[in-house]
Amino acid sequence: MSLRFHEIAESQHRILNPITDEKLHLLGEICRITPGTRHLDLACGKGEMFTQWAARYGSYGVGVDISKVFLTAARDRADELDVADQVRFIEADAGTYEDEPHSYDIVSCIGATWIGDGLTGTLTLMRRLLRPGGLALVGDCYWISPPPPEACTSLQVPKDSFASLSGTAKLIEDAGYELVEMVLANHDTWDRYVAAQWWTLSEWLRENPDDPDAPALRQFLDHARDSYLEYGRDYMGWGVFVLRG
Repeated sequence: MSLRFHEIAESQHRILNPITDEKLHLLGEICRITPGTRHLDLACGKGEMFTQWAARYGSYGVGVDISKVFLTAARDRADELDVADQVRFIEADAGTYEDEPHSYDIVSCIGATWIGDGLTGTLTLMRRLLRPGGLALVGDCYWISPPPPEACTSLQVPKDSFASLSGTAKLIEDAGYELVEMVLANHDTWDRYVAAQWWTLSEWLRENPDDPDAPALRQFLDHARDSYLEYGRDYMGWGVFVLRG
């Protein structure tokens, strides 16, 4: 899926993953954020978690993303929440972003472990920016139950891209972190994230029938909807895992 397709599909979303405002606040409480907590959000998208926490708890820091569209929305949200003086957004590849080593109390990557070619690689690159004893927050998929080959084919995800929930915990442990908490999506929050994209994409296709990307976007919409209903809802889970570095 191209970056443009993401920007179109999620244009009406504030949170670019299967989590709700309620669970976002729960996650902030779990992390025990205090005024002055320094937070780095890699692949921050529209920065909803980052800016909400800055407003609610007084944290500050940096959000990094490659999308100009999403970063514009993030800066607008920071202005709306009156935290523009607490947060800074940088257009860059989150997988290669460099900053002062071990300088952040929280380093997060929520739903974008592709920046490190998977969970293990992402945890490795997050470590270099996390202070000793700080919190790493990683949002990723896991297999609810072992998927059959046809599910992996339809979802266009190799089986070894994800592990079971317990297997995910083992990967986290092997990467040198301790899993201390988690907030998981459920069927309802998945539905709201995914199904809302169907409406957005359908409307965009109605309004832009002559766009050069319209045929590919229609194919993407049809396939994404079918694969989610047939396999994704039953086999693929998602959650934010709270780790001690």
